[in-house]
Amino acid sequence: MVELRARWDQLVPGSDQLADELVARYVDRNRRAYRDHYLDIVLTALDSLIQLATDPTSVRLAAWFHRAVHEPGGTPAEDAEASARLAEELLPQYGVPPIRIAEVARLIRLTGDLAAPPPDSYAPPRRDANGDVLVDAVNAILAADPSRYAVHTAEVRRDAADRRSALEHRYDEVRQLLDGHLYRTQLARQRLSPVARINLETELAGLDSELPAPWRGWQQAALTATATFTAIASAVVAIAASGASWQVPAAEDAIGWPPVVLAAAAFFSAPVLFRCARSASQRGLLISGAVTAAAVTGLLIAWAQMPRVNPAVGVGLRVPLLISALLLLLAAGASALVGSLLRTRSARFLPPRNVGQQLAWLVVPAVVAVALLLIIQPLARNYVLSSNERVENANRPAGKATASTLDGTVAWVSKTMLGSGAEEAIGTRYGIAVPRQSGVVEMLDAATGVLRWRYSRSDSDEKPNIVATGNGDYVLAQFADVGYLLLDANTGERKAAWPGRTRDHLIQQAEPLLTGERVSRGSDKLRGVDPDGRDRWTFEPGRCTGIGAVATSDTVVTFLGRSCGDEDDEMVGLDLKSGKKLWTKQSGDTYRRPVVVAGLVVVAEPGGDSDLPDALTAIDPRTGETKWRWSVPRTWACRTLMNAAGRYLIVVDCPATRKMENGQTLVTAIDAATGKTAWQTAAPVNPRAKVTVTADGRVISLSRSSDACWANVISRTGFRQVRLPTGISCSRDARAIGNLVLTSGADTVIALR
Repeated sequence: MVELRARWDQLVPGSDQLADELVARYVDRNRRAYRDHYLDIVLTALDSLIQLATDPTSVRLAAWFHRAVHEPGGTPAEDAEASARLAEELLPQYGVPPIRIAEVARLIRLTGDLAAPPPDSYAPPRRDANGDVLVDAVNAILAADPSRYAVHTAEVRRDAADRRSALEHRYDEVRQLLDGHLYRTQLARQRLSPVARINLETELAGLDSELPAPWRGWQQAALTATATFTAIASAVVAIAASGASWQVPAAEDAIGWPPVVLAAAAFFSAPVLFRCARSASQRGLLISGAVTAAAVTGLLIAWAQMPRVNPAVGVGLRVPLLISALLLLLAAGASALVGSLLRTRSARFLPPRNVGQQLAWLVVPAVVAVALLLIIQPLARNYVLSSNERVENANRPAGKATASTLDGTVAWVSKTMLGSGAEEAIGTRYGIAVPRQSGVVEMLDAATGVLRWRYSRSDSDEKPNIVATGNGDYVLAQFADVGYLLLDANTGERKAAWPGRTRDHLIQQAEPLLTGERVSRGSDKLRGVDPDGRDRWTFEPGRCTGIGAVATSDTVVTFLGRSCGDEDDEMVGLDLKSGKKLWTKQSGDTYRRPVVVAGLVVVAEPGGDSDLPDALTAIDPRTGETKWRWSVPRTWACRTLMNAAGRYLIVVDCPATRKMENGQTLVTAIDAATGKTAWQTAAPVNPRAKVTVTADGRVISLSRSSDACWANVISRTGFRQVRLPTGISCSRDARAIGNLVLTSGADTVIALR
C-alpha cells in the first residue's frame, strides 16, 4: 500500500487526502477484483509509455481513477462510467481545471471498452495519443507475469455474478483479442505483445478445460465433411450418368467420355479438398477455388450442349445427372474454400475432436446420401419426364356418347390413328382414350370422335398400356422405360408419375386400383394403391404363394395358390382401404376367372381335369359366405366366359360335347341377386369368335362372309345379324364401352350407330 501511495507523487498539489482515498478504494477488503496489484501493473506500464502522451497528467489521473469504483459482477463499462463521475465530483475540490477534468473523464470512459484495434498492420494515423497510451497501460495486465496474470483472471471470474456466463463471455473476449492487435501503440506492441499472447493462449486453453465445448468447431468439421462427401457423391452421380443417354433416341456418335472424366476428377478431388478445407495455406485456397471454377465452367458447357427437344428427339437421363454431378462438385469446392477461409481465423482455437465435430462427420454423409436418393434422383427423373412430354389440348367440352343400336350405320370415324384400333380403347368420364405407337395417348370425344387432347412423349417409341381409374377421372398409362404416368382424363395433363420402383408392377385391377408384384423367390405381393402410385397397404401371404385378386367398392378378395408345402389354397378377404384381413377360407383348388357383379364376387369352381367348371359360385366379399351356386350343365364344352352387365352375370359358352363339332354360341344371363337364370339365347355363331358385352347385356362379335362384314348380336330378345358398312375390319375385335360399340378401320376407330 505504501509503494502504491508513493506513485501518486504529488500528481495534483495538495491532494494527499485524494491519493489516500483512491488507494483505500483499491485495497478495500470487500473488493475481489481489480485490487492494488492490478493498479500497480497499470501504473508501471504507464511509466514506460507516458512519453507518447500529449497530456501526461490527465492520463495518469485517468489511470488512477479508471477502476476506483467497482461493484462485484459489474461490467467494465459500468465501472468506467461510475469512476468517471467520481473523478468529476472529486477533482474540482483540488483545483484541477475543468478542461483537464473533462479530459480525465473522457479517458476513463474509454476503458469501458477495451476492444483491440482492427487486425490491420497498416493502421491509420492515431488521433488520440492520450487514449491509446491509457488503453495500452490498462491492457498491460495481459502481459503480466504468468502467475500474476493467472491470479488476476481468477479474481475476475470469482467476482462475476454468473460464473458460466462469465466463462463464455471471457472465452469470446480472449478470441477477439487474439484475432487482432493487442495494443494500439507501436511501443506497447513491441514490449508487451509477445508475453500477452502467451498469457491469452494459456488462458484460452484453460477456458477450454473449464468450459464444456461439445459443439465448438462443428462448422469447420461440417465444411470439411461436406467438401469430401459431396465430391464422392459427384463421382457416384457421374458414374450413373455415364450409363445413361444424352438424348433419346441415343445418337450413334454420342460422346460418352465426359461423365467418366468427371467421375475420375471428382473422386480424386475428394482427398485433395479434404486437405484444403483443413488448411489455411494459400495453396489450399487456390486449389479449392480452381475446383469451384472448373465446376462452374462445366455447368456452362453442359447447359450450352443440351439437346433440343422435338417430337423425334428427347432429353436423356444423362443431362440432369451430369448437371447434378457438376453441382455437387461445385458444392464440394465451395465448401472447401469456405472451410479454408474459416481455418485462417479459427485454426488455433479449435479444441480436440468433440461431440459436435463427430456428429458433423456422421450427419453430413447421411444428409448427402439422403439428398442423392430423395432430391437428386427424383429431380433428375422429373426433369426428364417434363422435358420430353407434350400435351395438345383442343379445349373442347366432353360430349356424351349415344348408345349403339346397331342399325348398320356409323356414328363417327376418328381421324387417322396409325397402329391403333378399337380393341385397345378404354372409356373414361371425359371420352374414349386410345394408345398409339411412338408413345402417344389420344382422347376422343365419345359423341363425335373428335380429338380432345393428345399426350405424347419423345423418350418412348412404343405403344403405352392404358387403363382408366379414379372413377374414370384419370388415365393410367404405362410407357416403356418410363413407368406409370397418371393423366387427367379431361385435359391430358400429367398429374403424377409413379415411383420408379413401381415400374414393373402389374395392374391387377384398375377400378378400384390394385397392383401385383411377381417375386421369383419368396412370396408374391398385392398392394392397394392410390391413383398417384402411393401404396396404402401391402399384402404378402407367404412363400411359394401366387396371388389372384378382385375388388369390389370396399373389399378385396384374394385367391392364394400354394406351390410348395402341404398348405391348401385359400381365399382371403381384405379391407380395400386398410388392407386389414377380414376372413380366410380354404378353397381346395384355386378358383378361376373371378368377376364382380352387383357387389358380389362370382368365381368358377374347377371341374377336375376338365376346363369346364363344375359351377359358378357367388361369394359375399365382406364375409366370405356363399350366396348362391349355379351348376354348369355337363353339355357345355367351351371356355365359359363371364362378364358383368348391370345386375346380370352374362355367361358365354357352347352347347356341345365336342368343341370341334360346335357351331353355336349359347348366352346365359344369371340374376346376381338370386342366382337364377334370367334368360338364355342360342345363336348360330362360331363359339371361338371373340365377343364383347355391352352394359345392357348384348353379346357382340364380328364375322365375315364372302361379300361383307357382319355384326352378330345375341341378346335377351334373340339373335340378329347386322351388315356393317365398308371399311370396317372384321379381322379386328369389336369393343363395347358402356353401350357404345367401337370397331376398327384402317388406322381409325369407328363407332357404330
